[in-house]
Amino acid sequence: MIPISDDNPTLRTPVMTYLLLAALGLTWVFFQGAGFNVVQLATSICELGLVPGELSGRAPLGQAVPLGDGLACVVDNDAINRLTPLTSMFLHGSWGHLLGNVLFFWVFGNNIEDSMGRLRFLVFYLLCGLVAAATHVAVDPTSPVPTVGASGAIAGVLGAYLVLYPRVRVNMLFILFIFIRVFPIPAWAVLLWWFVLQVITGLPQLMTLRPEVSGGVAVWAHIGGFVAGMVLIKLFENPRYTSQRTTWRHRMHPNHP
Repeated sequence: MIPISDDNPTLRTPVMTYLLLAALGLTWVFFQGAGFNVVQLATSICELGLVPGELSGRAPLGQAVPLGDGLACVVDNDAINRLTPLTSMFLHGSWGHLLGNVLFFWVFGNNIEDSMGRLRFLVFYLLCGLVAAATHVAVDPTSPVPTVGASGAIAGVLGAYLVLYPRVRVNMLFILFIFIRVFPIPAWAVLLWWFVLQVITGLPQLMTLRPEVSGGVAVWAHIGGFVAGMVLIKLFENPRYTSQRTTWRHRMHPNHP
């Protein structure tokens, strides 16, 4: 089930959404080598990825985490570690990781930017990402594993969308063997289903005897970011913008929610 678009046009060009998407893509291609240079990719993840145990000081210095092909990431106490909650938001581990995040951000981000303005949206996006990072560290403070990705910040955008536009229809692509079809589904159903899946995946991670069950995905960062977006949206939205959007949408589509 893949979101490909929504029935929720914008009134203003989502410049900040485009700039953030460009930042993610350019970082992946030029800084991480687009995944084609294994050493470059591993180095970027190790040096600028978020390592909970480094931030909390609870992972032993010198502990090594294998990154494949004879490479390992070693826990250290470099000053740059303090910036990794921010830098890790712009890094990814694979093409699939990047494209999945980009797709969700492309579908939902423009409307949230349109509800608050460009600079507010940038602050909102980064703040949700930082809350997501803090949640990940709080759940697994001793982990020596580096984490990267924009998922936490984008989860905040999804949480905001649920609050502002729960009844807007999202066009979801279903693929089951040879069956391929697009169905319009209310945003509340799509986003709550996504959130429930994160919680189901993340709950076993709270069991100290089985920390590996999440498969290495920082699902609690997703959960923290999503909740942050739901809470913060009312502080960041511009009531004038949202009112304009509602009036225009009802005028253009009087029979739609």
